Amino acid sequence: MKKLVIFDLDGTLLDTIADLAESANYALKQLDYPTHNVETIRTFVGNGINKLLERALPTHEQTEENVMRMRSHFVPYYDVHNADLSAPYPGIVHLLENLQAKGIQLAVASNKYQAATVKLVKQYFPTINFVEILGQREGINVKPDPTIVFDILKKANVSREETLYVGDSGVDMQTAINAGVDAVGVTWGFRPRAELENFQPMELIDKAEELLNYTN
Repeated sequence: MKKLVIFDLDGTLLDTIADLAESANYALKQLDYPTHNVETIRTFVGNGINKLLERALPTHEQTEENVMRMRSHFVPYYDVHNADLSAPYPGIVHLLENLQAKGIQLAVASNKYQAATVKLVKQYFPTINFVEILGQREGINVKPDPTIVFDILKKANVSREETLYVGDSGVDMQTAINAGVDAVGVTWGFRPRAELENFQPMELIDKAEELLNYTN
């Protein structure tokens, strides 16, 4: 039986793409770069904010200096507007409540920077007592590096065999592989089903409630 379920945030628990796109385009406009539609920006996410901003820049402008300039505009704007259009995916709140009622520990592992990760989780899931909420932290490699998973396992005091990792991207599936934990891919997120299939997760699910079948 699984004792801990670790969830990715963006594209798994929350549909955040509209607010991410709006904030990225705001930063691009401040620096007189061309903007992108939401579907294009959807292909940029999954590896943290810096990588999102790098991918949003024109190819010949993708320097570390320009990424930092973009970030200086993106972060203050996103901090204010990160919940304008974002919302939990259908069935997610009910799923989390069911898992919590079964005594399963819950955690979040995101590549979004730590402050925004904590803010959004607490805002949208106030009734859920997550054992740990981790985003991208200074000096710690982002997913698919497994450090974030190992830190959660230590906090929850559970083994890898007792853990299930849930995410919507190849980055998430690779994170689970690197950490040696079972993975379930969700098809309602930002990345195509084929990307998830390439990593051969334990299962792919199309609806949130289906996850209950894999926690026994």
